[in-house]
Amino acid sequence: MSAKRLLIAALVAVAMLATSALAQKNELTGIIGRTFISEQLVPNTGLANSDIHFGKGLTFEVNYGRHFWGEGFTRVAFEVPVVFNLDEDIQFHQNLVPESFRSYIVTPAVRANVFANTAVSPWASVGGGFGHFSPSSSLVFGGSSPAKSNTTGVMQFGAGLDVRVLKSFSVRGEVRDFWSGTPNLNVVTEKSRQHNVFVGGGIIWHFGKI
Repeated sequence: MSAKRLLIAALVAVAMLATSALAQKNELTGIIGRTFISEQLVPNTGLANSDIHFGKGLTFEVNYGRHFWGEGFTRVAFEVPVVFNLDEDIQFHQNLVPESFRSYIVTPAVRANVFANTAVSPWASVGGGFGHFSPSSSLVFGGSSPAKSNTTGVMQFGAGLDVRVLKSFSVRGEVRDFWSGTPNLNVVTEKSRQHNVFVGGGIIWHFGKI
């Protein structure tokens, strides 16, 4: 599916969410954490170490959610996590790859909380959308990089724990795996897709019926 179609699907899902039943509760979440990406091998380089190494980019998530089913033990919500990795550093032993890249990922999803009527509620999430990667204009050892931005489809799988601290606020810890295509790094690696594993924590604001 093209990036344009993915964006249209995401917007339609959000519009459906906004027009759903009046009794459904809303939440807005802010999360800060790190993104972890595994090494990628560049074949046929002749180097003793031909892996691309990634840093642990400081990452922010903004998430709008709306409960649409269940009021007791289990509650199910539609959510739209939007994740921004502002500076993912790259290391490679040849001056071929950009020094870093930025990315944002949008993956509308369904999240199910259990023990939802208690103070501590584990959850799991699954969804899909798109991710956009923008490489730096500079190579890792200096000079201009020809790498261009690209957009790929993304699947999201997540799990976490919500802890209610006040009537309108909870804290959340989470792990989400955004399984995406690879960014354009000006070299060909042995991977066509990568796991962008986001680990973070933050605050949920629960606001009332609309």
